[in-house]
Amino acid sequence: MSTTMSLSSSAFAISATSSSFKARNSKTSIPFNFQNPLRCNSPPSYLPLSRKLYPVKAELLQENEEEVVVEKSFQTKSFPGNEVEEVGESRVNSSSSGLERWVIKVEQSVNIFLTDSVIKILDTLYHDRDYARFFVLETIARVPYFAFISVLHLYESFGWWRRADYIKVHFAESWNEMHHLLIMEELGGNSWWFDRFLAQHIAFFYYFMTVFMYALSPRMAYHFSECVESHAFETYDKFIRAQGEELKKKPAPEVAIKYYTGGDLYLFDEFQTDRAPCSRRPKIDNLYDVFVNIREDEAEHCKTMKACQTHGNLRSPHSDPGDGF
Repeated sequence: MSTTMSLSSSAFAISATSSSFKARNSKTSIPFNFQNPLRCNSPPSYLPLSRKLYPVKAELLQENEEEVVVEKSFQTKSFPGNEVEEVGESRVNSSSSGLERWVIKVEQSVNIFLTDSVIKILDTLYHDRDYARFFVLETIARVPYFAFISVLHLYESFGWWRRADYIKVHFAESWNEMHHLLIMEELGGNSWWFDRFLAQHIAFFYYFMTVFMYALSPRMAYHFSECVESHAFETYDKFIRAQGEELKKKPAPEVAIKYYTGGDLYLFDEFQTDRAPCSRRPKIDNLYDVFVNIREDEAEHCKTMKACQTHGNLRSPHSDPGDGF
């Protein structure tokens, strides 16, 4: 009996020592597949984060569709599940993290300067011509998605980076912006030759600038597009607040009715990566409803562009969560 008790005591002591050792080292273990979510330069070797990152925010927007909140630019923090508590590792990576934060700050500063410069030009030329301004905005706003798809197809052809979700979502975004453009054309926003000339030539140079920027830094290109979409949201929101009562008295364009209430809304759901499919079905009774939904579309574009700034974070709303491609 004493021998058995002695062996049990020894086993318990060894187990306690092992447990203590694991407890001390639990904070220092780093998952082998951990990667910095802000890094955009190397091909991803991990599955994208689940698209259920923001379920509460999506529900809030469903309950009050009139109140659309656009978040400011992304914070340079890890997403849930990627936190590393090890102090020594933080010290080792502090210099690289500091450099990356500095690069992000420079990228965003350049983007904000470019966006503000274009806004000042538009304010000067279109301070009292709303539909013409919207026509120019929508001509410009869809260009980045063409550029993103062009570069992604090139990368795919070389076998460097293959993500079908990105191509699907960006095509759906361009489809949405195209219908915004068609709405503005039906409202007479493209009636002046000068407006068409200006919009088309800005779009031409903007395309090649975005291709170069996206090849250099996808994060920077997505942030720039976020700035453009954020300005579009603010422009439509200001217009709705100022002209809301008049807009309610005018009929909705036929192209808007077909797009927002048509039978096949797959692509309409596809660009809204922060929502579950079929969770948003607009009503279109008048011109006011049209502009409210265009404004909400711009808010959804902002969320998607924000998500894209974290490498590998974008998921198609229709994708199988277990599908890594």
